[in-house]
Amino acid sequence: MAYKTLVAASSKPLILSLLSHGKSYGYQIIKNVESLSQGELTWTDAMLYPVLHRMESDGLIQSEWVILDNGRKRKYYTITAKGKEEREVVRAQWQNVNSALNVLWGNNPTLELG
Repeated sequence: MAYKTLVAASSKPLILSLLSHGKSYGYQIIKNVESLSQGELTWTDAMLYPVLHRMESDGLIQSEWVILDNGRKRKYYTITAKGKEEREVVRAQWQNVNSALNVLWGNNPTLELG
């Protein structure tokens, strides 16, 4: 199970990346993250929905209510143009962190830190 701080830090890039593949609703986002992380990242409604609301307020995503065939309503989220731009920014940041960790954790006998 991942540390809470890692879960919190990864929520925005994960949500933006998931939504770049198509619209989704809260429970589906939770299940997709759990599946993609092989159970390491477990999100709850109480964690996800405040993040979704904040991202919507920031203009990164938008939502719409859809009435299902059974008459129930479900809120779907989609990424906005601003969200796509932000996804590219956070992708570059995470790739830089990942690259640094790969160097540090790899078998690199010539690595010298000053």
